[in-house]
Amino acid sequence: MPESPLPAADLQETANDLRKLIVATLCRAQAGHPGGSLSAVEILAALFFRVLRIDPADPEWDGRDRFVLSKGHAAAAYYAALALRGYFPTTLLETYDELDSPLQAHPDMHCPGVDMSSGSLGQGLSSGLGIALGARLKGLAETSVFVLLGDGELQEGQVWEAAMAAPKFGLGNLIAIVDDNRIQLMGDTCAVMPVDPIADKWRAFNWYVSEVDGHDATAVAEACEAAREDGETPSVIVAHTVKGKGVSFMEGTCTWHAAPISQDLAERALTELCAGEGGA
Repeated sequence: MPESPLPAADLQETANDLRKLIVATLCRAQAGHPGGSLSAVEILAALFFRVLRIDPADPEWDGRDRFVLSKGHAAAAYYAALALRGYFPTTLLETYDELDSPLQAHPDMHCPGVDMSSGSLGQGLSSGLGIALGARLKGLAETSVFVLLGDGELQEGQVWEAAMAAPKFGLGNLIAIVDDNRIQLMGDTCAVMPVDPIADKWRAFNWYVSEVDGHDATAVAEACEAAREDGETPSVIVAHTVKGKGVSFMEGTCTWHAAPISQDLAERALTELCAGEGGA
């Protein structure tokens, strides 16, 4: 398997590059979900540039790790990571959300590097559980399955059905990551439907739990690697993040959960990011 192209020291710089691609992509499309895409950037940088055992030259390699973006509305961030990692040219991002493009508004398995179509919230962990079971049945002992969930998504009952099942089947190859940005479409998650205490809930379901600063890409990577090494118990990493991270006027508000980015605002955002203000 080819080595990841970037050392850990470059993960934050890569995260900033991902943010620039996200802003440009969503501005061009005049559609998409900026807030939750930007909050997940360091998580995706850690996964695709350090943690995941993958080969962009062979996306269907059977021994690869699998990744499920359960919060599928953050597809722009996912596609940016795939493009920078070498699954397809960054110019393909210009077709985001267009008819016949492989880069639809929510992830579709027609896109190279996408292991699971997603978008209907609450279903990704169940899919990841099935993939993890399948890997075991196929004897893929080194394959891990990573599932990225939103914190608002934890309001879905299906998440907790999967959370109950994973320890029963001893799925130590299943690792969930919660993008805990505290905001969803209609407002603060604690006001819409409280999900706290998140970490304690997962512990009660017999998962191995860790918490990290979700905007420290190296810390996220180290937590993922520690979860993989545990090997006996399903693991969840609660990544504390900021909605719209890196763009000052998008941070910490539900306004930018799903909203088109005008050319003027995109230029303002890119100016901030190019000045280094978009770092963690």
